[in-house]
Amino acid sequence: MKDDDTRIIESSGNVFADLGFDPAEAEVMKMRTELMIRTAQQLKAKGWTQAEAARHLGITQPRVSRLVKGKLEDFSLDMLLTLATRAGLHPELQLNP
Repeated sequence: MKDDDTRIIESSGNVFADLGFDPAEAEVMKMRTELMIRTAQQLKAKGWTQAEAARHLGITQPRVSRLVKGKLEDFSLDMLLTLATRAGLHPELQLNP
């Protein structure tokens, strides 16, 4: 690709798939990312400090810090579902053909 070669490629709707991850892995990463973002937004909306969030979520303050910084590799899908629920969200799984 030359420096002056500019191409626009339409997204599939999943940045991880667009980056070449295995389709199944890309879906899990997309779910984890959405849960992480929505949970961090919920903590902010509640006005909790990281220490308060840690008490409500049942984790340490440094772990809350990693959550709000988007450290995806530190959280499993199961843990993110648990934290989202503890933060007052109601995650649901929807399967589409």
